Amino acid sequence: MNRPKVYIAKKIPSFVEEYIGKHCDYEMYDNEGRISEETLYEKIKDTEGLLQSGIAIDQKLLDRAPKLKVVSNVSVGYNNFDTDAMKQRNVIGTNTPEVLNDTVADLIFALMLSCARKVSYLDRCVKEGRWNMMDDKSFFGKDVHHATLGIVGMGRIGQDVARRAICGFDMNVLYFNRTRKTEAEEKLGVRYADMETVLSSSDFVLVMTPLSSDTYHLIDEPQFRLMKSDAIFINASRGATVNEKALIKALQEGWILGAGLDVYEQEPVDRENPLLKLDNAVLLPHIGSATEKTRNDMAMLAAENMVKALTGQVPPNIVPELRK
Repeated sequence: MNRPKVYIAKKIPSFVEEYIGKHCDYEMYDNEGRISEETLYEKIKDTEGLLQSGIAIDQKLLDRAPKLKVVSNVSVGYNNFDTDAMKQRNVIGTNTPEVLNDTVADLIFALMLSCARKVSYLDRCVKEGRWNMMDDKSFFGKDVHHATLGIVGMGRIGQDVARRAICGFDMNVLYFNRTRKTEAEEKLGVRYADMETVLSSSDFVLVMTPLSSDTYHLIDEPQFRLMKSDAIFINASRGATVNEKALIKALQEGWILGAGLDVYEQEPVDRENPLLKLDNAVLLPHIGSATEKTRNDMAMLAAENMVKALTGQVPPNIVPELRK
């Protein structure tokens, strides 16, 4: 029986590589940095499976991989998939939801606390010898406990954040979602509201929506102007859900108090991006799931998705747009 041939376009843990090797013939990219387009296209011309992260799976790539049957993302997001093109070629696309929920929720709270209590700014002040915490109001922060958190996008991670907010910090939680989450309302005590109410009533605003044509620049200048002047904005979803120019203007002109970001419209962030010069912005390099255990779990789940798709089984995590 012929074994499926796959290509692994990123480094993965050895135990995940061993698992794939039990079921498939494989090659793996083992260099630092991202794989070049030229190398990738050469490697996938005869492969049935591709395990990767963030590579655009579009018509151009599919034309160079005529035998491709499954693309497995090592991520929960899949905006790198051209699902229409994949449907036409009967290529399955999978992702890695749920295994990273708690880790990302932890990071979101780290951003909220860091912004509210000016952790990054004060760390810099101490290291630069500026020690005047008792008298300098620029050192003062904002309380998180008993504040109102507004969540735009009440998916799994949004619900995990809400649980932390309510159980750990006695926060009030409002949310907006395309469909109401009545079970979350009953279980967690979150309250549904329209988008305008969530934005205008919240001390912290968190965006956790997937990126689609409907959510591109969902948060723009009108939305920032609805927020409180002492509100803190957090984005850990996808950079393009927010108009970054409008966010920069909001921070520079004081429409909102601060922002914590793990995602950006352009990644890596351009060195000339004004965000890099703002003391009221806490910036992270898209590391929401970046703990060793979670990244290992994601890689294993991605491998299982790919192997199952190639061995006559139904992978558990086919993205919704590609489910039959």
